[in-house]
Amino acid sequence: MTLEISLTKHSKKKYPQGKRPQEKPDEPDDTGNNIPPTEPAVSPTQEAAAEKQLSFLFWLRVGLAVMGGIISEFALESIEGEERRWASIAILIIIYIISYGIAKGMRIPSPPSSKKKLVTTGIGSYVFIFLFTWILIHTIINSLTGIDSTLFT
Repeated sequence: MTLEISLTKHSKKKYPQGKRPQEKPDEPDDTGNNIPPTEPAVSPTQEAAAEKQLSFLFWLRVGLAVMGGIISEFALESIEGEERRWASIAILIIIYIISYGIAKGMRIPSPPSSKKKLVTTGIGSYVFIFLFTWILIHTIINSLTGIDSTLFT
């Protein structure tokens, strides 16, 4: 069985002199020009206020991550093994969703093209700080009490 591949080069279409099809012009808007609508202009003060709120959101999520890591260790003491890990991940997700609700309530001004900024601001730091805090607290508690680690078994 042989597989044969061949490419064919097609020549450009040639139109008779002056018979080239006309391209449709863009439909003019109400003002009579063809300029597409752009995002509304943002003043420097609005931009600075939005950056300040996004910075606050970032640090809020960092604080919530520390709190979530501590909650995951103490609230889930009675759960063992795999269920404990999944419950901690559920806490991680629930707290992040709550932080998104807080961010929506802050009414941070942003253009429509960057609406996912509320979701993505601080997500990496949130996850890593949550895990770091959870593991650190677990290690400290178990090293002080001498109990064997059940987190990673």
